[in-house]
Order: sequence, then structure tokens, then C-alpha cells
Amino acid sequence: MIITSKNNPLVKETATLKEKKGRKQLGAFLVEGRKMAEECLSGGMTVEKIFVTDGVSLPFPVDEDKLVIVSQDVMRHLSDEKTPQGVLCRVKTPVRPLCAPKGNCLFLDGVADPGNMGAIIRTANAAGYDELYLTRECTDPFSPKSVRASMSGVFFTKLYIADRADILSVLKEADVSLVVADMGGVNVFSFTPPKQFALVIGNEANGISDEVREAARHTVKIPMRATQESLNAAVAAGISMYVLAKEKMIED
Repeated sequence: MIITSKNNPLVKETATLKEKKGRKQLGAFLVEGRKMAEECLSGGMTVEKIFVTDGVSLPFPVDEDKLVIVSQDVMRHLSDEKTPQGVLCRVKTPVRPLCAPKGNCLFLDGVADPGNMGAIIRTANAAGYDELYLTRECTDPFSPKSVRASMSGVFFTKLYIADRADILSVLKEADVSLVVADMGGVNVFSFTPPKQFALVIGNEANGISDEVREAARHTVKIPMRATQESLNAAVAAGISMYVLAKEKMIED
């Protein structure tokens, strides 16, 4: 059966996942595109439903009870993209109890832009930072734009979303040093990182919160020409991640 009505209960409910309120109520988020859908499955995510435009084939097997065939009009209604690819997954949002990191990690202190959030997650996955701690002031990492920008990184990293004070407490108890990325710090290229650390990236406009700054043991900066005041948060995070993990990269 092909669903052709936007008023279909499943379609109406799933469409609400484009908004934060809907994602919170249903505990799910959207993943679009054949490649992203395939990587979502290989990343061990729990896929509740896979919506496919009539006539579009899938390059991977799907349980019949999860497959939903829809018209192009319905897919356009469900999709957050201007040009839908014809494959959209409804995925259960992973919920993880806050715990200490096993290795070096990221601490995102109020990152507000969905594109930056996704790009940071993407680079974290590439650079081997498996665990990311997000304050509740951060943008939703499971919004369509963040998921798209993460280029599947969101499927292969562990995201912990919690109050700032609780994150600080967990990291302090585990003796994880906070390394803040800020222009008032030492040159990151000459900095020797501690054995285990959390790289802190702050809000794009306001930087690091006072609470986190007071708890930080180290502050590093990326040197730049006087004609440029700052870098994009995701770019700064990416450079810092790789520089701080340089020794491990050389060993690997």
C-alpha cells in the first residue's frame, strides 16, 4: 500500500520530528538519504520506520514491518530538504546516562548553530573523539540540519546531554583536565596536552561560560593574523582536535 495523504496519522506524527518539540515528545529524529540511512543502520541505531518514495529502490535489506511506501508529495511533506532523496528514516534518539569518558573527549558549552554542531560531531568522529558532552544550552544535535552536517558522525559517537554542573562534576571526579579553546590562551601548536583531557568549545557569540572557565586547567588559542579576529567554531574545534591528538595520529 502506498500512503498518499499528508493526514495519515503516521505521516502527521513523523512530520513533527522536524521540530525540537516533536523530537522531544516522540524520542526520535529524522535521517534522510540512502547513504545516511545505510550508515545509520550500520552504526547500530534503532530505526523505527523507513519511508521510501514509490519507485525508489533501497541498496540494503529492510524488515517489511518497518518499510513505509509513500507518494512524492508525502515525502516532500516529511523531508527537511529542498530536494528529497526519496529515503527517510525515523530513528529512536539514543538516551545515555551521564558517565565518565574512556578517552579524550569534547565538552560543548553552549554551541548554538546546528551546522556547527553537526560539523563538530563529524570531525570528532574522524579524529577519534568518541564521547561528546553537551550542555543543555546547546542546539539539538539531532535536528535535521545537525544530523545532515554530521555526515553520519552522530551515529558513531556518544553524545551526553546534561546540565553544565553535572558534566563538570563527572569530568572532575574522573580527573579529566579541561582544555578551553579561547584567544586568551597559549599557542595550541606548542601546547603539550595532559594525559586525558576534554577540549571545551564555547558558544559562538559569548564564548565559554564563567563556570567552565573557572574549572579549566588549561586554555589554548589558534594563532592567526591580526586582520582576522576569530575563526568559525567548527573550524576552530577541528584544528584543535587534530593538533591535540597529534601524537596519537602519528602512532596510528
